[in-house]
Amino acid sequence: MYIYLCAGTSDPTHTSTSVKMYRESLSSSESIECSYLKPTINNEISLRKAVADHVSDTFVATNVPLLALIDAARRGNTQLVEETARIFMEHASKLIEIAHVACSMSDQVEGIKLVRLAAMQIQHLSPQVVNAARILAARSTSKVALENLDVFRDTWEKYVRLLTEAVDEITTIEDFLAVSENHILEDINLCIQAMVERHPDRVDRTAGAIRGRSGRVIDVVTSEMEKYEPGEYTDSVMESVRVLRDQIMPSFAERIKIAIDALRMKSIYDDGKYELTEQELIDASSSVYHGIRDIRNSVLMNPDLEWPSDDEEGLNDEIYAPSQTSSHGPSSDGQPPDLEMYPGKNDNPSRDMMRRLPKEEREQIELQVEGFKKTKRDFEREVLKWDDRGNDIIVLAKKMCMIMMEMTDFTRGRGPLRTTMDVINAAKMISECGSKLNKLAKDIAAQCVESQSKSDLVAYVDRITLYCHQLDITSKVKADVQNISGELIVSGLDSATSLITAAKNLMNAVVLTVKASYIASTKYRNKSGNKEPIVQWKMRLPEKKPLVFIDRQNESNSRSKKNATKKRLEPIHVLSEFQS
Repeated sequence: MYIYLCAGTSDPTHTSTSVKMYRESLSSSESIECSYLKPTINNEISLRKAVADHVSDTFVATNVPLLALIDAARRGNTQLVEETARIFMEHASKLIEIAHVACSMSDQVEGIKLVRLAAMQIQHLSPQVVNAARILAARSTSKVALENLDVFRDTWEKYVRLLTEAVDEITTIEDFLAVSENHILEDINLCIQAMVERHPDRVDRTAGAIRGRSGRVIDVVTSEMEKYEPGEYTDSVMESVRVLRDQIMPSFAERIKIAIDALRMKSIYDDGKYELTEQELIDASSSVYHGIRDIRNSVLMNPDLEWPSDDEEGLNDEIYAPSQTSSHGPSSDGQPPDLEMYPGKNDNPSRDMMRRLPKEEREQIELQVEGFKKTKRDFEREVLKWDDRGNDIIVLAKKMCMIMMEMTDFTRGRGPLRTTMDVINAAKMISECGSKLNKLAKDIAAQCVESQSKSDLVAYVDRITLYCHQLDITSKVKADVQNISGELIVSGLDSATSLITAAKNLMNAVVLTVKASYIASTKYRNKSGNKEPIVQWKMRLPEKKPLVFIDRQNESNSRSKKNATKKRLEPIHVLSEFQS
């Protein structure tokens, strides 16, 4: 709708000229607004990254300075107490400072209130903890002084836990996991470098940092999953957490202990009997990194979460210096790794290079992605309406869709896939899922009577086999061409568009297979035999929503109006004030 600036005139030429001028002024103002808005958005993203980086780096092993202070006080060493007290106060001030910075980047009012309350309590309590430690240092044999310090320690730790949880609440988990993954990768490099240089104390210290950050990731993700309804998404995330917590970290701690013992014995008996377990440490470190990355990828699979924009996808782009044991850092096997742990340090093109394609090529990729999104909407309409419990076809279809979305996002420089080797592995996973889906669909077809629906189902299954093979070949050709020629500009566009087209065709075939499987298994199943149906077709239950929505703002307004009516004075009382 446009506004005529000269409504009082009847000249149509004048009128059209006025409208044209108004449109031009409107477009000009919009362009000026966008030019001011873009730097603001970029600055906000950079600030958010920095805040998440500080939170991840500061709120790790928060009780270490406190334990050092208590240990010095129990020894009765007043000089050491003063030194550790200074470190403890600096640590407390740092926690409070980072908490306030996190508040400045959040819009959660209730969360900010809780953070500031916990920070205020820590600010008041920290000097009292130091005084209690000084009293114990002066009277190291006093049980009363020791109990007094224990009370202050418990109180301080309680408020630090409260502050940590409150800060986690106002910090987005995606940013936290991204920077935590980077910090753990940096600690792994330092740990391996210390192992090579034969410094057992540094190995122990950096391994402790890795364990602390990993435990922090486990706590944050577990707390985040408690906010969701139990389902496939939460089960997948918690399974990744369980693997890291129960399998990877105990194995890592055991190998670190063996490595430290070997280093210390090596420093005493340098006779070649004790060999450095360097490769074992590399394997353990690689397992920890991949465990953290699997957790992050599982969290990013949230169907309600939108992928970050190009400007936001810089959280994992830093390249840390690899250790001296290998030209590329830790690897789970004996070969030099050229995968996702060190993007840009190998010949494989990483996800970052897809962002550096020319603008014209990126626009063509976006056109292909739009077609893929249309197919994805068809997939959501036809597949997501079914309950996946007791229906392996829906489970496999959803998994294939997720992997295809990751591969498509890779062509745009986004998503969890970071190298072409990741794309190849994803294509292999799709082929495996396609084989399982193929077998299930053929079993369903075997239970059907001869009909056109059965023939359609068999034809769609053959399409899935064909497109899975095509997607697998496309991903491998993409890697081979770029490795041999080294010219991303030459092969990047063709490879990306071919990959998106293959994914779109496969997703369309999956949609048709799901529809045909439903028709064949429910309408044309051969009822002469006593075989149970292979899958159960049930509609997915709708999401739970509150029966009554309470509008707090309207409620407060209604209360204020009621109070105002109660306090209304009669006119006679108002006039009586002027009688005097």
